[in-house]
Amino acid sequence: MPEVLRAPLVVEFPFTRSLGPVQSAFLTGLRERTVLGVRTGDGRILVPPVEYDPVTADEIRDLVEVGVTGTVTTWAWNQHPRPHQPLTTPFAWVLVRLDGADTSLLHVLDASGPDAVRTGMRVRIRWAAERTGAITDIACFEPYESEPAGPGPAHSGDFTQPVTGIVAAARLDYTYSPGRAQSAHLAALAQRRTIGERCPSCRKVYVPPRGACPTCGVATDEQVEVGPRGTVTTFCIVNIKARGLDIEVPYVYAHIALDGADLALHGRIGGIPYDQVRMGLRVEPVWTEGARHPDHYRPTGEPDADYDTYKELL
Repeated sequence: MPEVLRAPLVVEFPFTRSLGPVQSAFLTGLRERTVLGVRTGDGRILVPPVEYDPVTADEIRDLVEVGVTGTVTTWAWNQHPRPHQPLTTPFAWVLVRLDGADTSLLHVLDASGPDAVRTGMRVRIRWAAERTGAITDIACFEPYESEPAGPGPAHSGDFTQPVTGIVAAARLDYTYSPGRAQSAHLAALAQRRTIGERCPSCRKVYVPPRGACPTCGVATDEQVEVGPRGTVTTFCIVNIKARGLDIEVPYVYAHIALDGADLALHGRIGGIPYDQVRMGLRVEPVWTEGARHPDHYRPTGEPDADYDTYKELL
């Protein structure tokens, strides 16, 4: 039985965005232990606030202060918190309708166990000791017996040193298994060979193989060795250095149609000044010792390929 390949992968990047007047007031308010909602045209108060009425699409800026206590409308227990979640001990994800609001806010509830949580229970905000103007300024909710209250007074949204932008760390951890077709492709690359699979219907050769033809929808299993040489079909010049990537900018990343393949793959172009890379350039792979895939592709010295030979692969 062939080896089943698996690899842990992490996709991570900082997401930076600016804030409009409503979101700015909401997050700055959290820093000051004040929760603001926004009143819509039909009189509802939305928390978290939005800048446009979800019914009429009209711009709305009528800010209203709501309570720091509220009612749980629904919940789910999280027995095994993941890294960077609000609490390190088991907790409940909850939707809380704060007093005076007509919508619910998603956050976490610090409770002793699932038996201590119920829809309709009363809770209050536990503020973070250090607040910076982010949703994490609400450390969590905690059980708290109180009577529901109505909305508070209107609020101008004016604060000193308002928060004008946020940076959110986006991260996805997962385990990838390439499956039969791509496992065979990776095994061949370890031998410095490139294989694809031919569709039994349209006869196109796909590299990397997917195990099925994306056009005909039928399974593919006929292996075909392609390349190693190929043709640059399209390309881009990269001017921003990626974190953790030891390649000096600018460099060229290209779509390369390997000889015998009906699908272009990605590869970096080296061995030539970036401003001399062009469509139709003939290239070949450059391998480094112990690598499982080509480090980059370099010019072969052949004449450029005729446009008609690769125009269907753009």
